Amino acid sequence: MKGNWPGGTMRAARITGIGQTDLATVPVPEPEPGTVLVRTRHVGICGTDLEILHGTSAFLQDGRITFPHVFGHEWYGEVAAYADEPPAHAPAVGSLVVGRTMVPCGHCAQCHAGRAQMCTALQEIGLYGLQGGAADYVRVPTHALTPLPDGLPEAAGALIEPAVSVVEAFERARLRFDDQVAVIGTGTMGLLAVQFAHRHAAKVHAIGIDRPGLDLALRCGADAAHHADEAPQGAYSLVVEASGAASAFTGALRMAERGGRVALVGVAREPVSFVPGELSLQGVDVLGIQHGISHYDRTVALFEQGVLDAAPLVAEVFPALSAESVGAAFALLEQGRSGPPKVLLTFGG
Repeated sequence: MKGNWPGGTMRAARITGIGQTDLATVPVPEPEPGTVLVRTRHVGICGTDLEILHGTSAFLQDGRITFPHVFGHEWYGEVAAYADEPPAHAPAVGSLVVGRTMVPCGHCAQCHAGRAQMCTALQEIGLYGLQGGAADYVRVPTHALTPLPDGLPEAAGALIEPAVSVVEAFERARLRFDDQVAVIGTGTMGLLAVQFAHRHAAKVHAIGIDRPGLDLALRCGADAAHHADEAPQGAYSLVVEASGAASAFTGALRMAERGGRVALVGVAREPVSFVPGELSLQGVDVLGIQHGISHYDRTVALFEQGVLDAAPLVAEVFPALSAESVGAAFALLEQGRSGPPKVLLTFGG
């Protein structure tokens, strides 16, 4: 079943310039071969979107993003229509799906080598190359969707995208049942990492600077919570850096025990100083975590099973009713949030 591809116009939340957002009326994307139109339900706003708003995004600086920009790389929705006859086992029209942010070409040497995240022609929905999910409809390649099960809590769909990077971090770091884990940062990915480690590691400690965030980490399963200035040194077999603060990288190295592992999920933009020889002398493995493109199905199952829980992470949901509501959502993320880290926009069902 292809469904009926609508025409006309739709709402789209956009970043229109440095510090500027709006809710515009734009054309519904036209059908293209091999694509599907999804009616958006919820969109998450995160630090990457704030970088675009502030003009500091690398994608903006290198020209991959231009204004006005329809953002939204954390999103889910309902299949509205296929541009052509969908392949066998494609999600049915009317079913819920989550969009995969990274869309590889499938043809380059990296894709053929099974390294789709390193695709030389990569596009990212809501970042560069493809319109984001912060609109009534988003058009994506048919292969860039993952089905969602019936009954999955509403907010979970919008948190699957950040959660796949957490799953990748623990996969790359070879998480063991006897690991002593420290998670630095109490934002969305930090709290998801705490939830995951709570179920799969011997112990997990949350490290941060926001007291309400640390309290929330305890409710998410952390065995202890420490201010960053008071975190135990050399005490953890695995440290997950999820704050994105440059100083947290050197802090993570100090927290790791000899022979430990450090997984970098946060994206720090400032340089830091450290002694490279210490990595050799301490035998520490440092892993850069880009994304988890191959973990969407597994991550959906983690939410379905209750290993990951979106509900305590959501600060507020803003209906996409006006330019003011879009601006208020960004303002809360930037200035007013303490504790639950995730801000969502909803475009309805």
